[in-house]
Amino acid sequence: MLTLARWLARAPLWLLHSLGAVGGRLVWALSGTYRQRFRRHAERAGIGAADRRAAVAEAGRLVGELPRLWLGPDWPTGEASRAGRVSLRWTGAEHVETALATGRGLLFLTPHLGCFEVTAQAYAARFGGRQPITVLYRPARQAWLRELERTARDRPGLRAVPATLAGVRELLRALRRGEAVGLLPDQVPPQGLGVWAPFFGQPAYTMTLAGRLVQQTGAVPLLVWGERLPRGAGYVVHVEPLDDAERLVTAPQAESAALVNRAMERLILRCPRQYLWGYDRYKAPRAFEALRAEPGAEP
Repeated sequence: MLTLARWLARAPLWLLHSLGAVGGRLVWALSGTYRQRFRRHAERAGIGAADRRAAVAEAGRLVGELPRLWLGPDWPTGEASRAGRVSLRWTGAEHVETALATGRGLLFLTPHLGCFEVTAQAYAARFGGRQPITVLYRPARQAWLRELERTARDRPGLRAVPATLAGVRELLRALRRGEAVGLLPDQVPPQGLGVWAPFFGQPAYTMTLAGRLVQQTGAVPLLVWGERLPRGAGYVVHVEPLDDAERLVTAPQAESAALVNRAMERLILRCPRQYLWGYDRYKAPRAFEALRAEPGAEP
């Protein structure tokens, strides 16, 4: 599998996106459970049939582009696509500049929308020389894929830490040093690390980590997402401030979780075709014991 991933990493982005779209439609056709969950989540958010059909292919494109982003020969750049490079543009980069000038940490929040892998890489390429970024990720179950995730996501100015207690402590340290941190706050956290908060009108178990990081470090929260352009043309990284960000400093956990969920909803509805509607957002949280069992973890 690793050999195949390395071979695919050399393919042009348009080809990977084309193959991914086919794969996305195939999974939709073969998995009734996935199809029902996908349709149910999208309809709950008021997403029309045309956008739902497009989102099926976009989910496949997300998987198809991973070899290029993890193992590809280049970093995303701000230049036009040439010599096989991945073209990338920014909107709202001035918000990053303003936040960096404060000397406080930066907390980037993005849903499972568009190419969330490219956002951290783009930050590291443009700003990582000034302040690096640490991202939290959930390790895969397969050993070979876990190793690939760890090595592929660690780049100059970019470090990935697992979603464990030790990983969370690394996020706190990074923010206290004035560095950047990236989270996917619509990811279902383990039992005991979240609260039930509305997400598109239905209670969803929601992490409280974003609010706690802001309260404990004074970090500046920013919303970010990576728009996938058609025909392999590259990406656009969108950055904007979080509305009512000051409320995260004092709000109780349930209120801060609901505030972040509303912000995620607004981003998703701007480009519903690129949200992962098949993600099991409303599932019950898994047990916390797996994290507590980590060597060196606090009791």
